[in-house]
Amino acid sequence: MKIIAMIPARFEASRFPGKLMKDLAGKSVILRTYEATKKSNLFDEVYVVTDSNLIFDEIISKGGNAIKSKRVHDSGSDRIAEAAENIEVDIIVNVQGDEPFTQTEPLKKLLKVFKDDTHKKIDIASLMLKMNDKDEINNPNNVKVVTDENDFAMYFSRSPIPYPREKSNAFYFKHIGIYAFRKEALLKFTNLPMNKLEATEKLENLRFLAHGMRVKMIETNQVAIGIDTPEDLDKARSIYKDLTKREM
Repeated sequence: MKIIAMIPARFEASRFPGKLMKDLAGKSVILRTYEATKKSNLFDEVYVVTDSNLIFDEIISKGGNAIKSKRVHDSGSDRIAEAAENIEVDIIVNVQGDEPFTQTEPLKKLLKVFKDDTHKKIDIASLMLKMNDKDEINNPNNVKVVTDENDFAMYFSRSPIPYPREKSNAFYFKHIGIYAFRKEALLKFTNLPMNKLEATEKLENLRFLAHGMRVKMIETNQVAIGIDTPEDLDKARSIYKDLTKREM
């Protein structure tokens, strides 16, 4: 089974333009993410797929693999689908370019799903992290997911779901934007039309569900710092400072 990782990287992010090229402890955010993904040693190849000459040159100049997009894309999955179309591969992992704290163990869990799925009933697998902080739960930058009894995704939203109508022990999961696709599922996805829910919430994962694709969710306790705002970048810099102190 051939497995590759692809990191979609758009320079002009709407909430924090240019964030992938911001400095994070002496290296750009995108390079940190690329190196963390490579360091996992789980992939036959790792690529950054980008619309930006600046990001392309950043990765190539550091000895990495990068692919320049030929078309304009609405989502990261659309971007990697174009790049993967002519690559012979079984599983493609979409690693978000703004999550430089990618860790090995959650990725292993993600890939095990496909190794165990001998009948190929799972189209996509992704990660989720339990949240307890009220501000984190209500933050629309944190995408929430609810699942069925077998941990298949039922819905994704920027709103807090489920809604606790009465006092209850409701629990919330944050969706971590790392997907693993069967190649045929990825190519199918990119040829499907955007539906109303995806357009409303600006969440590509709702396209999977709207068209009956099965998304298996895997719980992890990974520390996931998605860099969506300048404040997130400051938090990531603090984490790197703490890591450096521990290593000294």
